[in-house]
Amino acid sequence: MGKTVKIAEFVEHVADGSTLMIGGFMGVGSPRRLIDELVRQGRKDLHVIANDSARPGVGIGKLISARLVRRLVVSHIGTNPETQRQMLDGLLEVELVPQGTLAERIRAGGHGLGGVLTPTGVGTLVEEGKRTIDIEGRRFLLETPLRARYALVCARRADHIGNLTYALTARNLNPLMAMAADTVVAEPQEIVPVGVIAPDDVMTPAVIVDHLVAREQVHG
Repeated sequence: MGKTVKIAEFVEHVADGSTLMIGGFMGVGSPRRLIDELVRQGRKDLHVIANDSARPGVGIGKLISARLVRRLVVSHIGTNPETQRQMLDGLLEVELVPQGTLAERIRAGGHGLGGVLTPTGVGTLVEEGKRTIDIEGRRFLLETPLRARYALVCARRADHIGNLTYALTARNLNPLMAMAADTVVAEPQEIVPVGVIAPDDVMTPAVIVDHLVAREQVHG
């Protein structure tokens, strides 16, 4: 595949059981066309790392409703009753991670760090099964890095070689996830000629973006 690909062509290469990082916050800044194609092709047993599972029929919520997700690592599921139901029914494994810790674990995965030390969760259920380290009289949890086979990110704009910019809250987690996956696929709202995006405005550099999802003409 080249850098610019058709959605169906890319998703055909995503195996069942793949680990995906999916950017966005409550569906804002999530790659909606990529999510729709995963649903259409029925990719199942997915392991998804994301901020949340949005709502039924919105963003990652579509994957949940289609029962395509086996394991979910998120900061909360409070806005998606379908996620809650599947978890309680034993159909979906959910790991809840404090939001700041989640972001730092993804950053650690992208920067090659061995883990993150945080006081968040000490003395709570979050601590169960984790190593603790005492530093100058304070106890910290050692949180392990997160990485994925694919990062699916949504960008406001890309140029033809893959430099990315993001808009407002759609920037949430997308740049971090682009650093923490083996293959990075960006779904931009528009693709512009090289040089239109000023170097100082680049938030994710082209060197780490493997594929851009092209906007496709729909006839009829």
